[in-house]
Amino acid sequence: QVQLVESGGGLVQAGGSLRLSCAASGSGFSIVAMAWHRQAPGNQRELVAGITRGGSTNYADSVKGRFTISSDNAKNTVYLQMNNLKPEDTAVYYCNAGAFISGRFGDYWGQGTQVTVSS
Repeated sequence: QVQLVESGGGLVQAGGSLRLSCAASGSGFSIVAMAWHRQAPGNQRELVAGITRGGSTNYADSVKGRFTISSDNAKNTVYLQMNNLKPEDTAVYYCNAGAFISGRFGDYWGQGTQVTVSS
């Protein structure tokens, strides 16, 4: 099993910045990729940004140029730097990891962290 713990959410004014962190822990796992998703009230969960262990990244069009995903493979940690935040970025942000444990692939999720952007 892989446990994901997010931190860094909070309340910020429009135009401000926040940095989310997600640390993976457990035993015997090997992460393939990690990502951030978000879900606003009444909306479906959507991919915000993803990063592979090799460092390839992808972003939702709505956050390109404002958000940056990065990782520290040695710490099994992924970060999401969010700049120029907008009220429409308000959502619960979830960390996600794809990882192998004993040769079997699994999809793991954190508990979520609230990001609220006031206008």
